[in-house]
Amino acid sequence: MRMKQALSERAVTERPMIEVIGLGHTYESRGVASRALEDIALTVQAGRFTVIVGPSGCGKSSLLMMMAGLRRQTEGTILVDGRPMLDPDPDRVGVVFQDANLFPWLSAIDNVAFPLMLRGLGRSERLDRASAMLELVGLGHAGARYPSELSGGMKQRVSIARGLVQDPPVLLMDEPFAALDEQTRMTMGEELLRIWSQTSKTVVFVTHSLSEAVYLADEVLVMSAHPGRIIDRIEVELPRPRTYEMMATATFGQLRDRIWRQIRSPQPGNPA
Repeated sequence: MRMKQALSERAVTERPMIEVIGLGHTYESRGVASRALEDIALTVQAGRFTVIVGPSGCGKSSLLMMMAGLRRQTEGTILVDGRPMLDPDPDRVGVVFQDANLFPWLSAIDNVAFPLMLRGLGRSERLDRASAMLELVGLGHAGARYPSELSGGMKQRVSIARGLVQDPPVLLMDEPFAALDEQTRMTMGEELLRIWSQTSKTVVFVTHSLSEAVYLADEVLVMSAHPGRIIDRIEVELPRPRTYEMMATATFGQLRDRIWRQIRSPQPGNPA
């Protein structure tokens, strides 16, 4: 009931949270220019779960890092919550990377609290907020453990908690489950949807897994090969909450096949 209520509220309060306008990017190496991204335009509504897929090297992760303010595009504008995203801003955007990147000398709770320490919050407030995030990701019992004592899935839960601890409206996730085994990956996907349903964050999630994309997303954005362009926008109209059984349905298979056909199809200017 709570999940259905949260989804209903998201639909009522829908507004643009991320806007990418006319974005392009060119890398230069040893005097040679290489076009990486071309004419990217997209809008992500507040509270939506958007997944970006595409072939390796198409610029998915680069685009995500630009949304996070961690990399500057050569052309175009990115707005997050109505303001240009020129530099990292943890009040607006949290980032979860493929590697958990936990400090091995800090406990789980201190890893989560680390961004708050950098902002000068007192230890008591830091630990209260970090503890609440560990509870949210199902690790309330593991705050005193060190990274060497955590499984791969647990490390990524700590990383997600760290990305949420400053309560940004946007969470950007760059293949966070890619290094996990299939069973753990499925469990983490289910857990992520639970967290999303409870927090109403706007999520942009990059993955190579087509099944993962369909299972998680409200909308899938498909990118072409180099230079990366958005070549398809697919609304995933499967009901929520999502279940594993949906993966065996014809609708799920049709959505996954549509994404695969787009990725496999040669685009103008790209060789087959």
